Amino acid sequence: MTGHIRKVGLATALAMASFAAQPALADSAGVSFWLPGIFGSLAAVPVTPGWAYSTIYIHLQEKAGAGQNFVTSGGVPGSVTAGLNAHADVLVMGITYTSPMPVLGGQAGFTVLTAPGNIGVGIDATLTGPRGNTISGSAADNRTTLTDVFYQGTLKWNQGVHNEMVYITGNIPSGTYDSSRLANLSFGFPAIDVGAGYTYLDVKTGHEFSVVGGLTYNFTNPFLQYQNGIDFHVDWAASQFVSKNVHVGVAGYFFQQLTDDSGPGAKLGGFRGQAVGIGPQIGFMIPLSDGYQGYLNVRGYKDLEVENRPKSWSTWVTFSVSQAASAPAPTKPIVRKY
Repeated sequence: MTGHIRKVGLATALAMASFAAQPALADSAGVSFWLPGIFGSLAAVPVTPGWAYSTIYIHLQEKAGAGQNFVTSGGVPGSVTAGLNAHADVLVMGITYTSPMPVLGGQAGFTVLTAPGNIGVGIDATLTGPRGNTISGSAADNRTTLTDVFYQGTLKWNQGVHNEMVYITGNIPSGTYDSSRLANLSFGFPAIDVGAGYTYLDVKTGHEFSVVGGLTYNFTNPFLQYQNGIDFHVDWAASQFVSKNVHVGVAGYFFQQLTDDSGPGAKLGGFRGQAVGIGPQIGFMIPLSDGYQGYLNVRGYKDLEVENRPKSWSTWVTFSVSQAASAPAPTKPIVRKY
């Protein structure tokens, strides 16, 4: 088993798969900046230095019954709606550069990405506007637009089967946010997320387990005068290599809002959200020519429990291209002269 090549190759591919733009309904509609499940297998494993490119298709379906309330825009900034049904399809395009020079004894990488996509949103009834006016009925919106520009910096270390990582990520508002629309793929405000992760990877047995935790700070949405609270999240994944180029496993997440939402637009009070989800995954390493390799990963998640968030399921299909690890130099036999 070519353990080193497999380890570095899959890690490079999954490093791109671990970060993707989030389809947003509105920042306060029970949807956070952080999309649970972003980090997956091999998240903390150092990769082959150089450039890597990834395309990630994400389908997200969310639904909340008429008994659940959310603050949305939809032409009435800060309005409270009852019930929510939304879907999003986005094609994330990102590029990563990993430096060959050590930084603090680790490996530094930087990713930039954005995504075009389509989002459709429907609400059952608008109950109360920001000035106390009452509006009844249903509303729907469908839009093809762009996400914000996202960035991520990572620093990774390796000690045998143990791998550690710290990261920082955030967004640069793209200007496509429209507070008069229900459907937005951008947020209308910046956010910053920092965290750390660990991956156990034994190339002899094929066992792998990854866990990444972080905190999100959201700035105020000036259009809605609404600020999300601080979020805590944990993504995890476990997999088994069933062959040199194939691994299968499960992945999941835990999301908990730690502090209350705030601002004049926070008509529902603290509105702290929570979500727990799980799903299967499978990955394929694909050898390419000219020193490059591909990686195809398919995984899905379904919420098991939510609070103050729509219940969702999502499908992720990732294809990444990166430089392949160099084959180890052949060892010459020792010739003794007597």
